[in-house]
Amino acid sequence: MIEVVLLAIALAMDAFAVAIGLGAKSQKQNHHYVLRLAFYAALYFGIAQGIMPLIGYLLGAALLGWLAAAAPWIGGVILIALGGKMLYEVFAGDREEEIDDIADEVLAKNSSHQGVNHKTMFTLAIATSIDAMAAGFTLNLLALNAWLACLIIAVITALFSLSGVYLGWRSGTWLEDKAEALGGLVLVAIGIKIMFFG
Repeated sequence: MIEVVLLAIALAMDAFAVAIGLGAKSQKQNHHYVLRLAFYAALYFGIAQGIMPLIGYLLGAALLGWLAAAAPWIGGVILIALGGKMLYEVFAGDREEEIDDIADEVLAKNSSHQGVNHKTMFTLAIATSIDAMAAGFTLNLLALNAWLACLIIAVITALFSLSGVYLGWRSGTWLEDKAEALGGLVLVAIGIKIMFFG
């Protein structure tokens, strides 16, 4: 169970970082607006992050019979690659700029105030959860109900997204890169554990 919670936290870090960016871009907005934005971030990111690993799990289950002997190595490599990608994005330095551009797009201007662009929010939710689909393959290697695991991933992502908007609104973007780096390190650690310790 602890592995799934750690996996969920690691996968939620991408959505968390983007949510912080959305909150930081909304610092001039009132509390009611930020509450609405936080609700939409939690809803979109949570649902997408819950569905994508389920797709990966189902695809992995179909292939597992053929790849049973190599499954721990494949799952470990997937998680290490995803974690490495997250760490690379942090240290490459262009991640914060990318999040700012995304936040600007989501917070498209309406006539009287800034509102949430739902089409872009949906696209963003899918983009931040693609990695979760690959990670879903590894759910086949954990002794836990995959449906429950995906629910846990969805709830944790929703909570992180909700709090991320508020953190960004209150304190700006200083936490974005740290969240991404933590998520990357956790994924690498889980990948190593699956490969070498079962």
